Amino acid sequence: MKKIFIRISDFFNTVESKIAFYPTLLAFSGFLVALLMIYLEQHGISRKIMDVFPLLMVEDGDTALTVLSACLGGLISLMVFSFSMVMLLLSQASNNYSPRLLPGLISDKRHQLILGIYLATILYSIFTLFSIEPSEKKYTLPGFSVLLGIALTIVCLVAFIYFIHNISQSIQISNILDTIFEEAEKRLQKLIASEKGQAKTFPDTAGWHEYQAGRSGYFQNISIKNILKICEDEETKLYITVPKGLFVLGNSVFLKSEKELDEKVVESIISNISFARGELVEDNYILAFKQITEIAVKAMSPGINDPGTAINAIDYLTAIFALRMQKNDNGIIVHEEKPTLRLAVVTFNELLYNVMASLRTYCKHDPIMVQKLFWMLDYLQKQPAAETAYIIAIQEEMKTLLEQAKSSFTSKKDIASIEKMTRG
Repeated sequence: MKKIFIRISDFFNTVESKIAFYPTLLAFSGFLVALLMIYLEQHGISRKIMDVFPLLMVEDGDTALTVLSACLGGLISLMVFSFSMVMLLLSQASNNYSPRLLPGLISDKRHQLILGIYLATILYSIFTLFSIEPSEKKYTLPGFSVLLGIALTIVCLVAFIYFIHNISQSIQISNILDTIFEEAEKRLQKLIASEKGQAKTFPDTAGWHEYQAGRSGYFQNISIKNILKICEDEETKLYITVPKGLFVLGNSVFLKSEKELDEKVVESIISNISFARGELVEDNYILAFKQITEIAVKAMSPGINDPGTAINAIDYLTAIFALRMQKNDNGIIVHEEKPTLRLAVVTFNELLYNVMASLRTYCKHDPIMVQKLFWMLDYLQKQPAAETAYIIAIQEEMKTLLEQAKSSFTSKKDIASIEKMTRG
């Protein structure tokens, strides 16, 4: 039973569950509204409304069937077209930018709400059609239900117009980059705020007891409060060896404990950690660096050849790196004024190297792009840093970039321009 609960909790933390939540909820609400209207019709709500506003009510059963059937068929066609537009958006984003953008695009709540409105109206119209009897007299017709179905269809048309506008904006690379940056910025600011008052040191974990995760997947989320409670009960300290957002192998060391733990305690700790098949920037800011870097690299590929997009991507990388420099690399969690839990983190040095290694490889042949990279590194080394090692890492990357640029450029003017930037 516990394993089933863990699987269910993991599912609700996956990208798929976040994508399907709003459409499913709205579709179910459409079904509930249809049942409510059937109940109200049985208590004569249409007859009462007809006495007050007779012009709003449909008086003929055949007319009601025709109108509602036309609305239902049109809504199904509208939903199919909307899904086709979403597929086109995803295909274009995957081909031109990066496949890693897809989870973020399809999890857009606005798209989910619009598709959910379609599904709710379709389900409502289907159940309303079941309650129409063309042969009955007009006062027995569910006139108010038919009127509500027509009103919901009009709402769907308005939502479709907004959907077309929104999806045309979503495919623009400037909006994609801006969305990624905003989500990463929120996540980083939250982490920076949570680090205030944290300890700087943690005991050496070399001789600690090691435990495996027992299953594979992306380390997505962790319930820190529950795990700190377990640490308090067991009077131990824990070290999560895999940084959040990375892929965890079931047979690799995932957890270290200062004291030996019972198998049930280890299972309890693992149950407070969610593993997923996909990633979202709102859960892991490291993914933002990956996505923006891939956009820049893809833009500089010979098939795309779009240096303008690559320059925009580097601008956003500069802003996120400047914010990341305000965060420490230790990942230590304090409980009752004692360092109790440590989470492995992707250090600034590793993050900067991974980004610059890809950009150097694909941008070293373009003098303008190299100058832009030097501008980014020069800007970063002048920003306030949580640790002095960050500035050293930036200066090392500048030296490496200069060496590669000199070996790639054949023009003395380009080399002189790059050397001038390093001196200035």
